[in-house]
Amino acid sequence: MEKVYNPKEFEDRIYRKWCEDKRFYADNKSDKPSYTVVIPPPNITGQLHMGHALNDTLQDAICRYKRMKGYNVCWVPGTDHASIATEVKIVEKLKADEGITKYDLGREGFLERAWAWKEQYGGRIVEQLKKLGCSCDWDRLAFTMDAPRGKAVQEVFVRLYEEGLIYRGDRIINWCPCCHTALSDAEVDHEETDSHLWHIRYPIEGEDGFVTVATTRPETLFGDTAVAVNPNDSRYAHLIGKSLRLPLTERTIPVIADDYVESDFGTGCVKITPAHDPNDFEVGLRHRLPVIRVMDDDGTINEAGGRFAGMDRYAARKAMLEELERTGLLAKVEHHVSNIGHCYRCKETVEPIVSKQWFVKMDELVKPAIDAVTSGEIKIVPKRVGKIYLHWLNNIKDWCVSRQLWWGHRIPAYYCRDCGETIVAAEAPAACPRCGSARLTQDEDVLDTWFSSALWPFSTLGWPDDTDDLKAFFPTSTLVTAQDIIFFWVARMVVMSYHFMGKAPFKTVVINGLVRDKDGKKMSKSSGNGIDPLELIDEYGTDALRFSLLFGTSCGNDFRFSRDKIKDDRAFVNKLWNASRFVSLYAEGIPYRKVSAKEYNVFDRWIVHELNDTVRRVTRLMDKFEIGLATQTLYDFVWSDFCDWYIEFTKTSLLGDDAREKARCVNVLRDVLSAILRMLHPIMPFVTEEIYTAFFGESVLDQSYPKASKRNEFPDSVAFVGEFIALVKAVRELRAERNVPQNKRTMLFAEPLGRIEELTDALPYLARLAGGSGIRAVDALPEGNYASVVTPLAKISIPMDELVDRAEERARLEKERRNAEGELIRAEAKLANPGFLAKAPAALVESEKQKAEKFRDLIGKLTAQLEALR
Repeated sequence: MEKVYNPKEFEDRIYRKWCEDKRFYADNKSDKPSYTVVIPPPNITGQLHMGHALNDTLQDAICRYKRMKGYNVCWVPGTDHASIATEVKIVEKLKADEGITKYDLGREGFLERAWAWKEQYGGRIVEQLKKLGCSCDWDRLAFTMDAPRGKAVQEVFVRLYEEGLIYRGDRIINWCPCCHTALSDAEVDHEETDSHLWHIRYPIEGEDGFVTVATTRPETLFGDTAVAVNPNDSRYAHLIGKSLRLPLTERTIPVIADDYVESDFGTGCVKITPAHDPNDFEVGLRHRLPVIRVMDDDGTINEAGGRFAGMDRYAARKAMLEELERTGLLAKVEHHVSNIGHCYRCKETVEPIVSKQWFVKMDELVKPAIDAVTSGEIKIVPKRVGKIYLHWLNNIKDWCVSRQLWWGHRIPAYYCRDCGETIVAAEAPAACPRCGSARLTQDEDVLDTWFSSALWPFSTLGWPDDTDDLKAFFPTSTLVTAQDIIFFWVARMVVMSYHFMGKAPFKTVVINGLVRDKDGKKMSKSSGNGIDPLELIDEYGTDALRFSLLFGTSCGNDFRFSRDKIKDDRAFVNKLWNASRFVSLYAEGIPYRKVSAKEYNVFDRWIVHELNDTVRRVTRLMDKFEIGLATQTLYDFVWSDFCDWYIEFTKTSLLGDDAREKARCVNVLRDVLSAILRMLHPIMPFVTEEIYTAFFGESVLDQSYPKASKRNEFPDSVAFVGEFIALVKAVRELRAERNVPQNKRTMLFAEPLGRIEELTDALPYLARLAGGSGIRAVDALPEGNYASVVTPLAKISIPMDELVDRAEERARLEKERRNAEGELIRAEAKLANPGFLAKAPAALVESEKQKAEKFRDLIGKLTAQLEALR
């Protein structure tokens, strides 16, 4: 092993070797039990960020662990075409580089550019995943728009249409005026925004007087086709059936009664705009109201807006309000907090607009997906996230799946230009089946990106063909994903899998939290607090990043991350390296043999017991997907038990003259180190592979995960070594209290008090660990000046005359006591001051009391040390 831990020297080399040897290939004919994971496909526009790094490290840790537990692991990688995000990127590039739009290229020309973009950038994140150490089966790399996935998408669309579960119709959808496409409800982010409630007077036709309507969106006024009141509201009962003059227009609209209206909101009168509000749309259907759309796709007012046509929606709002105020129709303006929807991609304010779109009927489809979680057939970890999943499915609306984009799966629907027939088919028909015309036009829209990714657990395994992969690896085992796509993706995968495969797509869904900065804020480029994981890998190594991400994380909970954290965690990787190198130096030339339990000394039995307990706890935690706690448990054992204590215990044998004892000690170290490396491998794959190969000449990938055994339990030895460590610490603390320089050693005198036989064997270890040049068991101390500590095992005495200059030490202690006495006088003076006690906060008074007590205690200790010197 190299003297210094340098991950750049071996990480890339190791990963290339793994890939060349196809170490992650899953054989669909294997006799081993299958364990399948599908990766949440990152966007081809994506750059590896900390969220990806955490999610993919969790998946990799699970997959590597399961391989070592004897499973035939198939981790399916892939990328997503990301319709909206990718099209926006390409359109921006066309404008910046060539000053053209996608319409200048035409659909075919634009798609050529899109595929070229995919070839150039689509593999970037795949290479970054490899840099992270992801043990994916790269032979099964999938893309949501490759031919096999395209075939699956068409099959699903056609079958759902034939079953009457997909339809095309005019309904209210979420429209992004920036991206120029429909969005599903799950693609709209809502946030509370300060706004206003405008009270507008609608004159009563044929009478004096007004009906005052409160609205948050006056710009949609030209689309009003009624004013509604609650049928039980006595204030307006006399108006039901009458007509109102619509302000700023020549139209009249009716007053209708509907239970939808809340009498205590606003004025109790609601403008009904069926083309621009989902609730109004339903009211319009019940009352057979006209549907008037007043806004174009770009957010400008159309010809229905009269003299305001062509104006941006917000400019029109301002102009309309000015006109209403001028004509006396604006009654008042109130502050109001509105829950405004924004496009999840571009953050533009979304407009609810009536539009002809394709929809999936969800009411019946979701029932098996609800039952799967309520029955426990699918387990969501942590359990509380299951409530979010069920809430969304229990309140589901039909899914708008058409998008007004060019990049994506084009909807396989064809329209006859002669008779208007709609034909839905996987292959383009040659002629209209109704009239025989060949004048057919395919639908211009593409499908929602999430439509194709909803098929991911089975489309990646070859469905709709009956493939060997599908037989071997479906249903998948575990899905690891983030909470924010529980409805976008997880719920839809469950829905589609039950409908087309008749079973759940996975057994367990593990939800990882968000990676936040050190102040708890969400990391993002726009906030300037994002950290590039690739930079961290370059600076600290992949293993340090992975360890730092996993340490302390827990399912569903966000956690804080900073560069300081990874610096500390790299120290752990470095400590493992140095400890392994220490063992390797003494192991050179010593052949390996298995040491029997009969040959163990008390310290060997202690470390074997603690190792066995660690294996048991870590295995249990890994099986429960508590990988953060498993990582922390390993950290504690390796850093403290193995490195800080056991290696120090072994130095007595390794530095001694007994070659046989040295060989025995080395081989126990080898066994313990082997188990440590195997347990750490899923978390830190590169450094464990490098060390394991150097030690044992084999890849750690070929090794099984350690197993706990009753034969490795030695509770008696654990109790003794616990007391022995306490004794060592006590002597060290005594030396520190007496200001003994670390490089000064002297004979120690031990008066055994308990477990005498074991302690006698362990005395040489105590001498070296506690700073002694040697140790002597005595019944009574020789004459001299000693400092002593007493523990249940022994009284240990140190001859102080050999270690400390008495005059110098007395001067130091007296100076410290004078300083402590001065601090005590100041604290007691404050506490004796009635003014301080009356005015100072209770916390400050308590702090002074604690300070006084601390200095009294210190003075007592210093006085005792001075007495001991005399």
